[in-house]
Amino acid sequence: MIAVRIKVYGLVQGVGFRYCTKILADRLKIAGIVRNEADGSVYIEAQGPAIVIQEFIAKVKLSPSPSGRVEKTEVSLIEPNRNYQKFRVTY
Repeated sequence: MIAVRIKVYGLVQGVGFRYCTKILADRLKIAGIVRNEADGSVYIEAQGPAIVIQEFIAKVKLSPSPSGRVEKTEVSLIEPNRNYQKFRVTY
């Protein structure tokens, strides 16, 4: 099990990006959170098996939302959060 923090920049707010990210995470059985940030980016914490997290990151970089456009991502490893049982959209 690994956990990552992903900061996503581009056209990622107001295009269903968070909800499409949740659908993707649920399909991959990943736990974590996704939320909009005040600077216009989207913040994600995701945890699961390493191979699944790699697939998740690759798909986030392509934009899970058909209307979104990812210009840049920052990915870093973090400690897994035992409180994450599922993937949630937070505010």
